[in-house]
Amino acid sequence: MSEPFQPDSLRAQLRPLAAAQAEPPEAQAYRQFYRLNIAGATARLGLMEVGGYQVVTQLWLPAKPVATLVLQHGYYDHMGLYSNVIAWALGMGFAVLACDLPGHGLSSGTRASIGEFSEYQAVFRAVLDEAASLDLPQPWHLCGQSTGGAIIVDFLLHDRALSSGQRRQIGEVILFAPLVRPRAWGWSKLSYYLLKPFVTQIPRRFSPNSNDAEFLTFLQADPLQPRNLPTAWVGALSRWMPQIEQAKPSARRPLIVQGDADMTVDWRYNLGVLRRKFSEPTVFMVDGGRHHLANETAQIRSTYFAFLTDHFTAYKS
Repeated sequence: MSEPFQPDSLRAQLRPLAAAQAEPPEAQAYRQFYRLNIAGATARLGLMEVGGYQVVTQLWLPAKPVATLVLQHGYYDHMGLYSNVIAWALGMGFAVLACDLPGHGLSSGTRASIGEFSEYQAVFRAVLDEAASLDLPQPWHLCGQSTGGAIIVDFLLHDRALSSGQRRQIGEVILFAPLVRPRAWGWSKLSYYLLKPFVTQIPRRFSPNSNDAEFLTFLQADPLQPRNLPTAWVGALSRWMPQIEQAKPSARRPLIVQGDADMTVDWRYNLGVLRRKFSEPTVFMVDGGRHHLANETAQIRSTYFAFLTDHFTAYKS
């Protein structure tokens, strides 16, 4: 599968979302390729400079947005894989703001690598600043899949402006299969220390992280998928995990959607940590759900979207 756009070329033509600009033709080709043109909403791509990275952002606006969903993708992912979540949010009347993390999708950076997870925090805070500059309707609901969920957890536990009530009105928080510790972490950590002196990356293994066979086939051919696992990312994860374990608890009550067939994260351990760090989080277990819940089968998605819709309907009333 070859893409009808060149990521570096497309990124070079983008400007900040707040700037009036005519989008390059490649932007529309990109959205068509990933089915990101969603009926009833306008969409546009933008660019932020954060910590030496060129971070590509994307905004979807319904006709009359009533709130905003700030969406953060998972490791190896990018914005192009989240049309199901975006369509649900637009149907709820939310504007949707997202970005590709450094080293992912259309953004710059060594593929799938990061020096420290604090760099992800800088990007996430910049996205919230972008929401403010665009005057997107509040509350701003947060939603993250896997590593995207980890970034939001980190933000909720450590952001001083949030704890002091400054600047932003954060609404509900949705965590899809949030990462705290990967599955078989002991072995992964041992492998990292053994391999670190000799290699900088190892070939990625594509696991069956969804019950949707069509998605798994697409993922293998997706031109924006990283093909290697950098050891630097594993090291950054190992240094980040204790910061979460040692963080002071938060009064936040996130919504956690977790599949019981998830073989990517150590979800039982992770739920235990999150129950200690947050005040009575609501956990919705998905029977048979694997890790990539944003791209599960239509039947599985319908179960958790119904739960979320009911929750947000009650939240608004």
